Formats: sequence, C-alpha cells, structure tokens
Amino acid sequence: MKRRDFVVSSALGTLGASTSHLGLGGIGSTLTDVAFTAPPVASPSAATRKVLIAGGGFGTAFLRYMASLTGKARPRICYLPTASADSPQGALSFYQNCAPLNVEPHVQNSFIASTRQNKSWEEVFLSMDAIVCSGGNTLNQQAIWKAQGIDVILKEAWDRGIVLGGASAGSLCWFDEGTTDSRPKELTIVKCLGFIKGSHSPHYDAEPGRRPLYQKLISSGEMQPGYACDNDAGIYFEDNTVKRVVSTRAAAKVYYVSVEGGRAVEKVMEPERIS
Repeated sequence: MKRRDFVVSSALGTLGASTSHLGLGGIGSTLTDVAFTAPPVASPSAATRKVLIAGGGFGTAFLRYMASLTGKARPRICYLPTASADSPQGALSFYQNCAPLNVEPHVQNSFIASTRQNKSWEEVFLSMDAIVCSGGNTLNQQAIWKAQGIDVILKEAWDRGIVLGGASAGSLCWFDEGTTDSRPKELTIVKCLGFIKGSHSPHYDAEPGRRPLYQKLISSGEMQPGYACDNDAGIYFEDNTVKRVVSTRAAAKVYYVSVEGGRAVEKVMEPERIS
C-alpha cells in the first residue's frame, strides 16, 4: 500500500471508530467492525496521586524515596528525558543513580520511530510504578508531550497512583506555570500540565535571576503564588497537598512564596534530610 493510501484509509478508519460508538455507523464501518477496548481508568478514590519534585538534582536519594512511595518491593521506574532531547548522558546518569537501589530502571525516549518501537505510550508509561522526568528545556518538553499525547497519558498515570517526579524541567512540568530559561535572552513564564495548582521556581539558590524574578512576577499578579525549591531540596505532594519537604543538603531550603500587602513574602518550609 502506498503511503498516501495508508494515510487516507487510516483517517477513514479513525472517523468510523469515533462515530460507531454513538450508533451512527461511520464511514464504511459498523459497531461490529471496530474493535476498541479502552484501558481501565482508576477512579479518583481508588489511588493516591503522587508527585515528588526537587529544585535541582534528582539523584540516588530522591530515587530511593520515590521508590518507597510506590509501595513495591522492586518498582519499575521510567526515565523520560524529553526536556534534554533524549540526552544519552542523562540516561547513563539515571542508570548509575539507580544502581544501588532495588529497582527496575527503564528509559523511554521521545524521539522515536514506529519502525523501532512496537509499544504505545500507554503500554510503556501505564506499566510503570514511577516516572521521573529530566531537566532541560521545559517549553520544548511541553510542546512535544502535547504533540505526542504524552501529556494525556501522564495525567492518567497520575490518576492511577503512578508516582511522578523530577527536578528542574522535571519539577516545573507538573505545575500550572513557572519560570523557565527555555527561551533566548531572559527567564520567562512557561505554562505546564497543571496537575499541581500554582507556580514553581526550580534552582532558587543556584541561578541568580530566579529569586528576584519569581518574587516580582508573584507580587505583580503576573504569576500565581507557589513553591520555590533550592537545588537538592524538594516536596512530596499527594494530590495538591504538601505531605513532606525533603533535602539532601543541609543548606537547601523550600519556600512558599505569596503576596501580602502588595509584596512577595517567602515562607521557609524546613526540609527533612533524606539519603
């Protein structure tokens, strides 16, 4: 079959499938012609939705904590390096960080071809116990996820209780919005998945422009109040509730930044050390 004919026939088959469940038949198909079984979706009450983030640095200690949150003896943890353009060095670091742990590590690249991957996004991500996302370019990460439909599947994974997390772009991606270096010249606002309500700033102590810009945007009302994390410090959320604040370095802090009297106010959230 020529490529053009394949595209046309695929489009007609999709249209038929989308209308047949309404009893409308579709083009050249009936209800009995279309075999479609949706994966089971857990109800919100059936699973606790979990996210573990860090401002920067998601090494062995954070992976160990993430593994414990799954409740599995040997959890399957998937590394999703979209923001780093599927950097091989990032994947290698992930495997090295997992080496001391009793986990089953996987890497799922986003730059793939159907000739080299025979499992769907759903089959990969929904078979995992945890998914950790890389740092990198958040804006590009979000665009690729939306184009591929990965954003929708990550939402389903969250609803099913699969633990999500990451640092930098891998922490920012779960919030409504935050500050990013994903565009040329200056830090800007990026809109993200919105699983966790409010805003986020990673690298709060590590990059000089982060703190003043985050406070300026929140005090002006351009950005919602939210959570700022130093490198090596992070937050564990259940749904949108902070359950634990953690760090792997004594000086690393987490802050809730809001507005009082027209100015930004930082509330320090003292972390517990993890190792």
